[in-house]
Amino acid sequence: MKLLYSRASPFARKVRACAVALGIERQIELVEVVAADAPAVLTDANPLGKIPTLITNGNFAIFDSAVICEYLNGTSDVIPIIPPGGAPRWLSLRLEAMGDGLMEAAVLRRQLMLVGGLDAQSVLPELQRLAIARTLDRLEREKLGLHVEIGALSIACALGYLDFRFADENWREGHPRLAEWFAAISKHECLSSTAPDAG
Repeated sequence: MKLLYSRASPFARKVRACAVALGIERQIELVEVVAADAPAVLTDANPLGKIPTLITNGNFAIFDSAVICEYLNGTSDVIPIIPPGGAPRWLSLRLEAMGDGLMEAAVLRRQLMLVGGLDAQSVLPELQRLAIARTLDRLEREKLGLHVEIGALSIACALGYLDFRFADENWREGHPRLAEWFAAISKHECLSSTAPDAG
């Protein structure tokens, strides 16, 4: 399998972390691409030109991090990172949606500030900042476990992206429980080995 990715992408990190957690990272060749350049290797596989994109051994392209993680979850013989059904599954997928939404808001905010030439106080970036703040407040009240599952991985990758791209904004202030949880879960190899500054 091949994963078209960027080391800076929190969504790509989520996929890589899932692969490590599932013990299949050595089955995946990492191919770093610059999505903004729309390279043919990416657009031929994914017409949306987005990363991450996974190309299976059967040359079938799968995209969107949630879909890729679902696929990888089904290829591993170890304990699944996505519960198979019932309340545990929906609770995990709910947390994944919150983590993915947090990533989306943070990535969009950064893009608006860079590409759009807008400062942090402009209306569109501010809307994303408020979405991030509300989500952090909600996560502070959630009962987050340290078991490696898709919801926890998504949230951890989102928080890691905030540290990576918005280091001057201290999200930990006012969120002590979330900060303590993040510090603990970040010790898992799947997260420590895929951190944005890990190379």
